[in-house]
Amino acid sequence: MASRAKKIKKTPEGITPERKTPERKTPERKTPERKTPKRKTPERKTPERKTPEGITPERKTPERKTPERKTPKRKTSERKTSERKTPKRKTPERKTPERKTSERKTPKRKTLTKLSPNSLFGMGNPLLDISAVVDKDFLEKYGLKANDQILAEDKHKALFEEIFKFKVEYHAGGSTQNSIKVAQWMIQEPQKVCTFFGCIGEDKFGEILKQKAEEVHVDAHYYEQTEEPTGTCAVCITGDNRSMVANLAAANYYKKDKHLDLKENWKLVEKAKVFYIAGFFLTVSLESILKVAKHASENNKLFTLNLSAPFICQYFKDALMEVMPYVDVLFGNETEAATFSKEQGFETEDIKEIARKAQTLPKVNKKRLRIVVFTQGKDETIMTKGGDKLETFQVLQIEQKDIVDTNGAGDAFVGGFLSELVQDKTLEQCVKAGHYAANVTIRQTGCTFPHKPDFH
Repeated sequence: MASRAKKIKKTPEGITPERKTPERKTPERKTPERKTPKRKTPERKTPERKTPEGITPERKTPERKTPERKTPKRKTSERKTSERKTPKRKTPERKTPERKTSERKTPKRKTLTKLSPNSLFGMGNPLLDISAVVDKDFLEKYGLKANDQILAEDKHKALFEEIFKFKVEYHAGGSTQNSIKVAQWMIQEPQKVCTFFGCIGEDKFGEILKQKAEEVHVDAHYYEQTEEPTGTCAVCITGDNRSMVANLAAANYYKKDKHLDLKENWKLVEKAKVFYIAGFFLTVSLESILKVAKHASENNKLFTLNLSAPFICQYFKDALMEVMPYVDVLFGNETEAATFSKEQGFETEDIKEIARKAQTLPKVNKKRLRIVVFTQGKDETIMTKGGDKLETFQVLQIEQKDIVDTNGAGDAFVGGFLSELVQDKTLEQCVKAGHYAANVTIRQTGCTFPHKPDFH
């Protein structure tokens, strides 16, 4: 029985109900197994997150890097191309188109506009103009022409007192000084490009002249003396004409040895590259003119002279012709040209032919051809350019009602011309500037002008 009991103990292992219990337990065990996958779902999500990281194709950033790696290859090709381009870039440098442009700019006229002080030198008769509108009876009384320039004689002494019965105006004048101050006005900057020498008296009029020169930024160095008063000029205006009677007084006493020869003054002459003297100064100090003219010729600088008036061509023609060989640019108007032609035996009244003949007169400095410029009032301006070359230029038109005073128009033309000449501009540009300056001046009283020019 005991052995059977032992077998009975073994039988329960074979008992089906007992076996079913584990079967029931198995679903219970399976339930956690089913729950576990639910719990494992986040774990599965984590591998999903890990999967992109683990994905080799996505990780194949080296493949993405390969284009980056290729970029250096492109860079290498770019470097190669740049290396290939460099000779191409060097070729234009060898061709120096840029250098050629700079070579064309070497005569840079713009740089030449940067003038230094005292580049333009003038020497003449500083006068205080006394302007008045007079009548024909006044002109006839003193034997004056409607449009003329003369030196005062004894019979004109009373004129300088009687002119005050008319309304008068004062202006700093004198032909050369007028031209120099117009040139400085046209240039504007820098100041004191223009230098002026002349003689005045130590008096009230002399102080006015110094003040006027300072106002227009001209570097005036006057020889001041006490023997004679400051010179004056009666400007008798009738309509568009003016008759000028100059009482030189102190202006007639300029001394070369007491002023021009002084070391500090001669240094100013040496600094200049263009010189201008009106023919009127021939009556004062020929030796001073010759010293300046010879300096200009010996140093290949520009020396310019103005015929100034018919009486200069007539009564001072010997002095005029002594200076003429040094003249690089000769100025004059149609009346002066006609008188000059007559006195020189040119046997022509054709102003163009007179200009050609004046150009061919003997000249010391062969490096420069003489230029002759003749104005004709409202008619065309004539200019020689070497050989048989001759050009004409129309003046700027102006209505009669706009003309105030033609006094100083010729001086203004020269001033405008010189303002461009000293900057190495073309002769055509010089004439254009001269016409502009004259056109502005005749709209004013005396040789005056507005604050700034409008010239381009």
